[in-house]
Amino acid sequence: MKKKLCHILLITVICCGILAGCGGKTEKKEDVTLIIKMPSLIMNSVSNPDILEATTFLQQAGEAFAAQYEEANVTIQIETFDYIDEIKAITDSFDTEDATDILYEGYFNMASYIHTGRVVPLDDIISSDLRNDIDDATWAMSMVDGKTYMMPFSSMQNILIYNKNHFQSCGLEKYISNQTEIQNWTMEEWTEILDTLAEELPDRTYPMMMYGKNNQGDTHIMTLMRAYGSPIFDEAGNFDVESREAVQALEWIQEGVSKGWYPPHPENLEISDCNELFSNGQLSIYTFNNASFVLYDNIEDYGFVNFPGNLATSFVTGFEVFDNGDDIKTKAAKDFILYIYENEEWLDISAGNIPACRSVAEKYKDQINMLEEFVLNAENVVDFMNNSPNWQGNDTSVRSVFWPGIHDMLSGAITPQECAETLNKSCNEALQTGRENSRLHE
Repeated sequence: MKKKLCHILLITVICCGILAGCGGKTEKKEDVTLIIKMPSLIMNSVSNPDILEATTFLQQAGEAFAAQYEEANVTIQIETFDYIDEIKAITDSFDTEDATDILYEGYFNMASYIHTGRVVPLDDIISSDLRNDIDDATWAMSMVDGKTYMMPFSSMQNILIYNKNHFQSCGLEKYISNQTEIQNWTMEEWTEILDTLAEELPDRTYPMMMYGKNNQGDTHIMTLMRAYGSPIFDEAGNFDVESREAVQALEWIQEGVSKGWYPPHPENLEISDCNELFSNGQLSIYTFNNASFVLYDNIEDYGFVNFPGNLATSFVTGFEVFDNGDDIKTKAAKDFILYIYENEEWLDISAGNIPACRSVAEKYKDQINMLEEFVLNAENVVDFMNNSPNWQGNDTSVRSVFWPGIHDMLSGAITPQECAETLNKSCNEALQTGRENSRLHE
């Protein structure tokens, strides 16, 4: 009886093996390596204070994604690059083994890659709930021709910070706020403030930042050019800076050179020069965003104000997916992005800066510096890039051709009107080149 039972069990095992070898064969998963690239980005996460940089965040999220992903054996490879090497890291790597599958960085840099035809639309992974959780203005920045090519994760709102002690010593107490509100001053008040600071500040201390040595100043200059109401773009998306309002703003900017509003020869300064002056107490007004809090131990000594014209800008950080000719890799890359937005642990990392998702902002509203103030101030944010093609990345891009005109105006080599004519011509030629060469992913 015992021998008969063993015989039956043996036959059963053999039959099961035959069935497994025929109809029950498990298909082998494909090995996929996802190359995620980014510049070196500091993270200010309140949900996980141990994550101090984007590489740590994406490495941990990538490993968690790979452990549960069933459609391929995924390996995550993180690569960082210096901003000066970005073109080499991204576009020069097309069609190589080091081609980027996912890019994580600011829209400021990412947007130009959409027009290479390599960036994949992400609308198919955006649920209606996620679409409704992010404000329309941010989605608008993420889209071209009605398709979403960039997935917003967090943002930094750009305003100005001022030294309260300087204002007090110069008799400008009435303009000082005792709270963390983001103030607005009229153009007449701005002129009064800058004139007073220029007259009353001690030698080698200056009222406001200005830098025109290279393209680092384009964002804040373009914002200042809106100070008298010019949108600086027309309805067709072209630059329109020869309008009365835009030229008036350029005249106001140039006027500050002779009035001593800026450090001497601002056309030869870059942002690092002004940063050093402000850090040393030699500059009264400087640029600021919510990521800058870590730089100030005594933030109560400072006040906050919008750019002249009651304006702010926003640097959005997020994701792009590139099509490198491998459908399985492209799908895995999109699934990884979806995984981040569907898992609270990883989506919550966006809390620290301003989270793209309202649900995350609400969850951490008491832990994010000035979140309420920045949310209220969102109505003053303008899209300085205007979804323009060819914004940067080569010698003929907008950023490359914009700053020389400002440099020459600040030096006095050309008038504000001549500057406006130069900017309209050179920047619109850059946009036209971008449009002619633009190719969107199908």
